[in-house]
Amino acid sequence: MTKTEIVPTDAGDARITWAAAKKPRAVLALGHGAGGGIEARDLVALAAALPAHDVTVALVEQPWRVAGKKVAPAPKTLDTGWRGLWPALAAAGPPVIAGGRSAGARVACRTAAGLGATAVLALSFPLHPPGRPERSRADELLGTGLPTLVVQGGNDPFGRPEEFPDGPYTLAEVPYGDHGFAVPKRAPLSQEEAVGTIVREVTGWITSLR
Repeated sequence: MTKTEIVPTDAGDARITWAAAKKPRAVLALGHGAGGGIEARDLVALAAALPAHDVTVALVEQPWRVAGKKVAPAPKTLDTGWRGLWPALAAAGPPVIAGGRSAGARVACRTAAGLGATAVLALSFPLHPPGRPERSRADELLGTGLPTLVVQGGNDPFGRPEEFPDGPYTLAEVPYGDHGFAVPKRAPLSQEEAVGTIVREVTGWITSLR
């Protein structure tokens, strides 16, 4: 079952698209990146697959996207929007896992502990701007204080798996994947297999949180 909900926040109206499990044991909230919305292949795949594993998926659209703007606001404003819609996520009842891709992953990492999330899922965490490894954002990832899974493309220009520092989190690689988990046609695995890797890793990790 899928339904859409508009949630007022101090940053404007946000929107949640629910992919509901029949008997959910967890809610996975997923925010989008700065360059796209909830139509990203990884978010779509997880929303399609996880309800069958008793996980409700909430695809969250930040107020700037709902308002039709083209450029994401400052991180502080993104955090404000996320915090403002959190009560709607928690009202569903089950424990909430904070998650997102790219900029959405950063928001989840920064805010999860303070909001009472049970864990953090970081898809395509932007460890640094492309070509600027000295501008690391590792402190956000290392500071969640919660069980954390990073799913990262092997060729992500925002941070390849081998660039990530050691820390209290789990890292799963999608071989050959870029920042959007797209794989080259010449890669020895298909796009479908790459997306399947994401779903498998996330499903197994959520199961392990029990």
